[in-house]
Amino acid sequence: MLTIKTSDLSPAQLQNYLQYAIAPRPICFATTIDLEGNINLSPFSFFNMFSTNPPLCVFSPARRVRDNTTKHTLENVLEVKECVINIVNYAMVQQTSLASTEYGKGINEFEKAGFTMQPSQLVRPPRVAEAPVQMECVITEVIHLGENPGAGNLVLAEIKLIHIKEEILDEEGKIDQAKIDLVARLGGDWYCRVTPENLFKVAKPLTTLGIGVDALPHAVRNSFVLTGNDLGMLGNVEILPEAEEIELIRYHPAVKEVLDATIGDAGTRERELHELAQQLLQGGYIQEALKVVLLET
Repeated sequence: MLTIKTSDLSPAQLQNYLQYAIAPRPICFATTIDLEGNINLSPFSFFNMFSTNPPLCVFSPARRVRDNTTKHTLENVLEVKECVINIVNYAMVQQTSLASTEYGKGINEFEKAGFTMQPSQLVRPPRVAEAPVQMECVITEVIHLGENPGAGNLVLAEIKLIHIKEEILDEEGKIDQAKIDLVARLGGDWYCRVTPENLFKVAKPLTTLGIGVDALPHAVRNSFVLTGNDLGMLGNVEILPEAEEIELIRYHPAVKEVLDATIGDAGTRERELHELAQQLLQGGYIQEALKVVLLET
């Protein structure tokens, strides 16, 4: 494993490693305005949600690594403590990238990138009409992290209004993760797209207390077949099944087939049972999978 002291790297080298490793990152497409009414529109991938009460997002217009200058967005929020955070989806990603061009002060990136300005209701900066979600925010604080090239400036933006396009909502009026078509930043020129075929769910152990991987038998924990993800699913069950329940799984057709085919060959039997359990886990049959791996332990 390569081990690097961050102090041995230049800011540009360090930025490269961090932006490739800490990814994907959501994109804050921020609209700001200065005291003279000049509008700025710029994307930032140093961005995330940090609180729901109060509803707070944080993004960071860092000092430029190459020459240590600051960005118009930072200058604007220090003058006018308002912004709009526009969420970026695939349909607008190329225009969003174009808006990151370092145009001069007073140049409107809405016009350069071909976006439509939509008036906000509570704040002065306009919204990006094409964005699937637009959040009107008040800046509560700007935290300067340093004066060196690459130093961040944390902009704490409290969300006051959220505008959501109806076409990305489901029947219950909630955002449909498969419809919003989000994109995120990776390292260098790389992005990723959140498409339905790339989506998956992980059951959160919020209301239940999982038994933990350590509660599984040694042979299961050290399986040559089961992955860490497989063990994580098995360890998320609340209780181990009773011996009678485990015994009944013998009569499952697929289990019976493995048992009949591996009489006298314990090693092959364990491997094939674990492979079958893995298939069950992939299909969401966690209890059945657990019974299968416990059958011969």
